[in-house]
Amino acid sequence: MKNYLLCLLASIFSLTGYAQIAFEKGYYIDNANQKIECLVKNMDWKNNPTEFEYKLSETSENNVAKIETVKEFGVYDVSKYVRSKTNIDRSSKNIKYLTTNKNPEFQEELLLLKVLIEDDAVLYEYVEGDLRRYFYSKGDSTIDQLIFKSYITSGQHIGTNNRFRQQLFTDLNCPNFKKNRFKYIGYNKSDLVKFFLDYAKCSNGESSTLVNFEEKKKTDVFNLTLRPRFNSSTLQIKNTGSNSRNFEFDSESGLAFGIEAEYILPFNKNKWAIAIEPTYQSFKSEKTIEALNVSGGTLRATIDYTSIEVPLTVRHYLFLNEQSKLFLNAFFVLDFSSSPEIELKRADDSNLTTLKIETNNNFGLGMGYKSQDTFSVELRYQFSRDLTGSDKFWAADYNTLSVILGYSIF
Repeated sequence: MKNYLLCLLASIFSLTGYAQIAFEKGYYIDNANQKIECLVKNMDWKNNPTEFEYKLSETSENNVAKIETVKEFGVYDVSKYVRSKTNIDRSSKNIKYLTTNKNPEFQEELLLLKVLIEDDAVLYEYVEGDLRRYFYSKGDSTIDQLIFKSYITSGQHIGTNNRFRQQLFTDLNCPNFKKNRFKYIGYNKSDLVKFFLDYAKCSNGESSTLVNFEEKKKTDVFNLTLRPRFNSSTLQIKNTGSNSRNFEFDSESGLAFGIEAEYILPFNKNKWAIAIEPTYQSFKSEKTIEALNVSGGTLRATIDYTSIEVPLTVRHYLFLNEQSKLFLNAFFVLDFSSSPEIELKRADDSNLTTLKIETNNNFGLGMGYKSQDTFSVELRYQFSRDLTGSDKFWAADYNTLSVILGYSIF
């Protein structure tokens, strides 16, 4: 069963070449200020890039343009990046690395800054891992960082340098703004985007030159899906002292039901998601074996096991077209059992031992297909988990292969 699923997963991975991020209409400006129309591979970058792929036509070969050779590039109506040699403060916000210096520690770097709002005043963003910095320019002025820094005060508390508010007050003030307008601006994308939009409206009215790259089409970032399933489960009970007391239960089939909450991560063209899925499942079975040194020569094991499984999933989508996509899952399963024990009895129905169920968590893999962001089907395999927990003499390995149907409510 496990080998079958792994073979299918390998087959799905071989299809990724047909489901890659698309080249979209864009451009770049080289060091000679020449604008070249091209097709840019839109990666919906989480971190600011230092290079990008492009091709001059649908049939031409792929090229790579690096930051040293490009002043600007963009995907029309989607994104724009501008090169700037500017000062950036890379001070950590992690409390373990904070210093007593409240001033930014600048270093000059060559960066490709993402344009968020473009008008007479321009707002830029730079992201690299946990580092997030915002920059601005006005008219023909240079691009400067909006300064925000955490530090340790003399009283050993965490202080913040909110110099960016003074920068905005000095350079981007407007008669309609009240002083408190600057006091409560946070150093985050939503607050700064709103401020720059308000400034553009205040200074230029309904400016035809305003470009808001954050004004994207509404996309579903949260999905709630009903997921009934057909389970095929197996159980092997092993005694560490005697092979004659090992049980291999027949595969048991049954129905289960889960509800999945999925969040689409806001980068890489909606190709990544995380999900949580509480699921009710059960396994009920009985097995009799011939056993040495047991009264009557036989031993019977019975189990009535129910639990709530909670898979925590990382999902990767492979888009086939606008209406359909494949997906690959890797997940960690938390298991909460309501079944107290596995009973082992002799032929005369006397009790040999009772194994308390103390389940372990386990991992799994899955792959599936989704259509119209509504209907889905998935094949899922959970690796073995030991139902006897910390028992020194017995182990009960339980695993499941599932076929899951899905219907997204929203």
